[in-house]
Amino acid sequence: MHIKEQWNRLDPTTQQWLMDNPGCMVLPRTLTAIFNKETSEKVDTDVHGESVLTEEDRQFIQAKARDALGTGTPSDFRFFDAVQP
Repeated sequence: MHIKEQWNRLDPTTQQWLMDNPGCMVLPRTLTAIFNKETSEKVDTDVHGESVLTEEDRQFIQAKARDALGTGTPSDFRFFDAVQP
């Protein structure tokens, strides 16, 4: 993916979802489809239609989220991992 290069082509709702979920490593299939539609870019997907975000994409999204919060420290984020029992 190239979220940094395509950021301005994404609708505000998609941008907000990404900033609300800055720890996301895999983009859900719904958002992958939206990204493909809005950017005319065909990203690689897995069998479930999801796409893996690159380290560069994750850093960009986290920077955008920090900017939106008005803080420059990543410690303001709390990431929760779901694990199965």
